[in-house]
Amino acid sequence: MPDQDRKVAAPETTPEPSPVVGEATRAIDNHQLWVARDLLAAHVREERDVEALRLLGEVHHGMGDLPAAGAAWFGAGVKGPEVEAAVAAWRADHGDDFGAMWRSLPRSIRQEPRSKKVEALRGKALEAREAADGASDPAGSSSSVSSSSGGGIDAAQIIAWVIAALVVVCAIVGLVQVLRWMVPGG
Repeated sequence: MPDQDRKVAAPETTPEPSPVVGEATRAIDNHQLWVARDLLAAHVREERDVEALRLLGEVHHGMGDLPAAGAAWFGAGVKGPEVEAAVAAWRADHGDDFGAMWRSLPRSIRQEPRSKKVEALRGKALEAREAADGASDPAGSSSSVSSSSGGGIDAAQIIAWVIAALVVVCAIVGLVQVLRWMVPGG
């Protein structure tokens, strides 16, 4: 984790720290980075807390997870040389797939109102999705970027079809068994 003296610059307006930030800071002081990470990640998933997101970036950085630190710091709007390196790692980790980068941000940061940087990322993700969808789905191209972009096989859909097929097979086997019980001498 960066030294306390090397903290990245926080955004200009920072409200009073939340209790989660205090609890995470105590975990950091006790060298329990994983505890701080879990607390902060759960908190920023639901609550827009820029200070918690900034601290989450520091925790990820301290744990050596530069792409996760980059995503957190990008969403928090912080600046600095460590931030630039981490954001570059985040972009590289996602292969500059703007849709994947958008989805990697916590839900609270993707909700409105968004910062200019986050809104720009959303715009690029929408543009990339529209380019991938082409003219085949003009109504769906304006939908939320949070759904899967591009074509290809969806693993969840395959699993759903396999489960549906198993249910049908079990229903047929069960029906045959019930008929055997009902029909004498069968």
